[in-house]
Amino acid sequence: MSRIPGLKTRRNAELGLLAFAMALVAAFGATVEANKYDQLQPNFWVPAALLSILFLGLHIVVRYVAPYADPVLLPTVALINGIGVAFLRRIDIANAINDKKGPPGIFSGIGGRQLAWTLIALILAAALLLLIRDHRNVSKYAYTLGLTGIVLMMIPAVLPGSISEVNGAKLWIKLGAFSIQPGEFAKLMLVTFFAYYLVRKREVLSLASKRFLGIDFPRGRDLGPVVTVWLFSLLVLVFEKDLGTALLYFGLFVVTLYVATERSSWLIIGLLLFFGGVYLAYLLGASVGGPFANFYDRAEIWLNPFSQANYERASGNSYQLVQGLLGLGTGGLFGTGPGAGSPLSVPEVQNDFIFAGLGEEIGLFGLSALLVCYVLIAMRGLRAAIGVRDSFGKLVAGGLSFTLGLQVFVILGGITGLIPLTGQTTPFLSSGGSSLMANWLLIAMLLRISNASRGPAVGGGGPERPGPKKAPTQLHGAMTEVIKP
Repeated sequence: MSRIPGLKTRRNAELGLLAFAMALVAAFGATVEANKYDQLQPNFWVPAALLSILFLGLHIVVRYVAPYADPVLLPTVALINGIGVAFLRRIDIANAINDKKGPPGIFSGIGGRQLAWTLIALILAAALLLLIRDHRNVSKYAYTLGLTGIVLMMIPAVLPGSISEVNGAKLWIKLGAFSIQPGEFAKLMLVTFFAYYLVRKREVLSLASKRFLGIDFPRGRDLGPVVTVWLFSLLVLVFEKDLGTALLYFGLFVVTLYVATERSSWLIIGLLLFFGGVYLAYLLGASVGGPFANFYDRAEIWLNPFSQANYERASGNSYQLVQGLLGLGTGGLFGTGPGAGSPLSVPEVQNDFIFAGLGEEIGLFGLSALLVCYVLIAMRGLRAAIGVRDSFGKLVAGGLSFTLGLQVFVILGGITGLIPLTGQTTPFLSSGGSSLMANWLLIAMLLRISNASRGPAVGGGGPERPGPKKAPTQLHGAMTEVIKP
């Protein structure tokens, strides 16, 4: 993209923030080794240095192919990703000490694997930026992406539990040592399809039928898309046995619909449908069992995690949740310090309970700072959605930002007992390649859209710039459309 004289790209600011983020990651890793070994190992700096090189490579790609992209997104995500790699290496160190072995190698254990997955994820993010120079081109493949997303989402549900089920949730495809969570990629494809569909249908879906308590409700005939996605999310809840995935897909569609139409009635209808469906699934699990039994068990554990019956339940007990809550309580406000806690007492601490392990060591203040980073990513994504001029870009950026925020809420809500436990992984923190690759693709798309938002206007992609008089604009449903004279 050609640069406009006088229009700042903020790439040097991004580089400075990236250096600061990597310094924090290096400090975290050094503190872990100081607490575990009472001294620093000679190679303590290597993981942070390798991460710095990887993120610097993506920064260079952004500098040349998306020079006007948001300068805060990449450093913030790099910080979270780096802390995740450092904490997973901290688990490797604890396991090595328990097994009376020497310090683990840089590329060994779950920390080493996460470092390798980070490399692959960053290559995919760079490839997306290089291949997709205009985010609007993605809309050409909206129906293909939507169909592919639905297929990817439903594959684990129809596979035998032996190759798809982990901890009660059927979200995986496992073939020997290889495993993948296709739902992580499906959400990106469905965001694109929802955005394209709602851009085309928003006029119809914005029509009001009746006004009740000051709120305009849609016509009955227009409820079809919402009811369809609602039924689909309930099928996910029942057959994939995961509340978080069902909530993620349905919430994504309803919020994107609200952004497109600016009708709060869609939010009310969506909430009533979802919570009504969840309650119905709970009642059926208590009375009928069968495919609803897993959700009923998780709900019972959520309602009474400290009861003796749930603690000793054969089909999935509350031990993991209780240990996570105790870990968070042990951390207090300031935490025990990196490397000074006991995260291995929490089952699956490297996956969906990584927040609990980190919370014990960095405390409430440290965990709050980490959550602020997630909020910052979502806010910058929404800012890109507001700034970009085309409707498709607005809905894609808004949907991706909401998806990330909702996924973090679902995970943190399950760990803290706010909602039943889910099978979702924490973006950029948890061990695993599927989540890391999918979420870096999400960030790459936000970088591309923010580049169009902040950069010079090209065919309606960016904001208005001082210059010749433009055609008047009109605001419709939170999206700005150009009115041709």
